[in-house]
Amino acid sequence: MNLDYHLLDVFTNQPFGGNQLAVFADPPLDLPTSTMQLIAKELNLSEVTFVFPPADHQNDFRVRIFTPARELPMAGHPTVGTAFLLAHLGLIGEMAKSRSLTFEEGIGPIRVTVESDEDGMPAGVLMRQPIPQFLDIYEDREAIARMLSLRPDDLHPNAPPQVLSNGLPFLYVAVESLDAIRRLSLRLDLWQQLLRGKPGENVFVSTTQTENPGSTAHSRMFAPALGIAEDPATGSASGPLGVYLLKYGLVDSGEIVSEQGIEMGRPSFINIKVDRQGDKFTEVTVGGTCVYMGQGRLIVR
Repeated sequence: MNLDYHLLDVFTNQPFGGNQLAVFADPPLDLPTSTMQLIAKELNLSEVTFVFPPADHQNDFRVRIFTPARELPMAGHPTVGTAFLLAHLGLIGEMAKSRSLTFEEGIGPIRVTVESDEDGMPAGVLMRQPIPQFLDIYEDREAIARMLSLRPDDLHPNAPPQVLSNGLPFLYVAVESLDAIRRLSLRLDLWQQLLRGKPGENVFVSTTQTENPGSTAHSRMFAPALGIAEDPATGSASGPLGVYLLKYGLVDSGEIVSEQGIEMGRPSFINIKVDRQGDKFTEVTVGGTCVYMGQGRLIVR
């Protein structure tokens, strides 16, 4: 069985930046879940997607998303990258200035919009995300700091470590400085004691000090349980990041740019937009650009 895939860099406009993604745009309809999981483990990227016809024909495509360790109900950079790839291949029909699609994912329908340039080629993708829920607060700041190889005073005093979820939960930890986020090192022994098997086992750390003048936040994400030591760009976590930063007064505007992956040598830039009415958050979108890098073939016997 020959399985063709496409390789993209997501949340970047430069090759070899952003987060890598492999997309199998036309896999066999009967491809077993176990084989998809083995393929994701073999390619060893943060995520791999497989595109199928939708079960509900009101939607456009069914997208299944795998990390090296498990299938995900939803994820950001795979959703954005898959939409970009389908437009790049001409599989979403005639492109106008923008084209909206609905993906079937594990949590339900996900709306994406592909924007095109003057030549009708895909230039960027916006993903509408579910409004995140605020879940557990971790009161033991000292334990969180130790887990991150930091001091308790490195953590921001006005924002508690808290779990937010829009379908995939993350523990959000705000630190005060770039110096702290650069010194950060996740201690797996303490992570296993504190977070393993809990909703906040994916750890997202951010500061509002940035390296690039156009950025609002500098971020890092660690997900050992998903087989991801560190992720260069995490779209699913970036929407809740914007909500978290606004709720605790760390930013003034709902238009946010999160820079990520810089410590990994894969700089990524994720555009976040959060709308709210008073204290109620009403819409969250995440978007960015992608670079098509090439294609390959797996031979599965």
